[in-house]
Amino acid sequence: MAAVAALGLTAVLAGCGGGSGGSGNVTLRLVAADYGTSPANSSKKYWDALVKSFEASHPGIKIDVSVYSWTDIDREVAEMVKKGQAPDIAQIGSYADYAKAGKLYRADELLSIRTQANFLPRLTDVGRVNLTQYGLPFVASTRLLFYNKDLFAEAGLTAPKTWDDIRDDATALKQHGVKYPFALPLGPEESQAETMMWLLSRGGGYIDDSGSYGLDAAENVETFDWLKKNLVGKGLVGPVAPGSFDRAKAFEAFTHGDVGMLNGHPTLMREAKKNGVSVGMVPLPGVDGPGRSPMGVADWIMGFKQRGHRVQTGKFLEYLFTDKNVIDFVDAYDLLPVTSSASAVMESDTKHKPLRKFLAALPDAEFYPYNKTSWARTSESIKENIGKAVEPGGSPATVLGRIAREAAAAEAAK
Repeated sequence: MAAVAALGLTAVLAGCGGGSGGSGNVTLRLVAADYGTSPANSSKKYWDALVKSFEASHPGIKIDVSVYSWTDIDREVAEMVKKGQAPDIAQIGSYADYAKAGKLYRADELLSIRTQANFLPRLTDVGRVNLTQYGLPFVASTRLLFYNKDLFAEAGLTAPKTWDDIRDDATALKQHGVKYPFALPLGPEESQAETMMWLLSRGGGYIDDSGSYGLDAAENVETFDWLKKNLVGKGLVGPVAPGSFDRAKAFEAFTHGDVGMLNGHPTLMREAKKNGVSVGMVPLPGVDGPGRSPMGVADWIMGFKQRGHRVQTGKFLEYLFTDKNVIDFVDAYDLLPVTSSASAVMESDTKHKPLRKFLAALPDAEFYPYNKTSWARTSESIKENIGKAVEPGGSPATVLGRIAREAAAAEAAK
């Protein structure tokens, strides 16, 4: 499908322009997260170029951009909203709380039908609250099991296909002196991701068939029992206790050639190859073969109602979701596009061949329960507690039970 042009807004959007209507000079306030690792690759460069191009073709609309680190962005936006100073547009990690509070425009109030239909269906689904889409997917990624091909070759190993293979390969790697045979980061940085990958690989997950939290389901407890006994208990996860080991440290160790296996996302692929690490990638194995479904992660962009700039916000978002602008951003950070047309462009371009395994996993990926307003608190509970499940003397059933009770209480309070 050809690049999605900035289509203008449909009649339903043109009917009423909120507080400022569709004419006159308007400055939109945009707050966005920084995906860069240094000033040299800050996301501000992307937004500045995009805004310059947008303003040139949309006289009367100016964009004022503020970029914050991921450490600060969600808190900054929450404080703006609390003070009655919500931005027009926020690109952050969650949307459901604001949607439930009635602070966001619906997707169909901002975007043409064609642009809405171009989002990958799975991402549209997880952008809904009570069947209505408020969260617009901005970027996505999927996760695969990474392994160091050179370390595997030295140990005479092939890529693992089952959990038993992971245990046996890790045992062999340890015998060959590998510092982290299997890196298992269950520290507070991003352990909700590591946890979900393992739960999915056994057919479990955060949500049960009824749509409720099911963190302490039998299959989830069995997963952490296996990890505790077969990887942590056998000394196959390296010198740092999983509950104190963050994802960034695990990734850094992999790029230094100190890790045999770990779960990773596309950015790690580039960094590892830059350091001369030969990378293999496969779906995270399950008990008897590949896991049920891969894990996906999405970040979101949304339009706030407070300042009444619905028409202008919609025009900017239409422009943002053109193929060129989508691909320019994901290219810069080895992320995945959220639209069908941009995905098709990347799949057909040999330049993006290294990302094809991740792209192929996206349509069937399982995502965090972003549409639960309790997810932010539940995620924090996982990050605070899950490492205790694999500690010596720790009880996976007890820890998962505690997280499940906190999740249920948070959901009931919303």
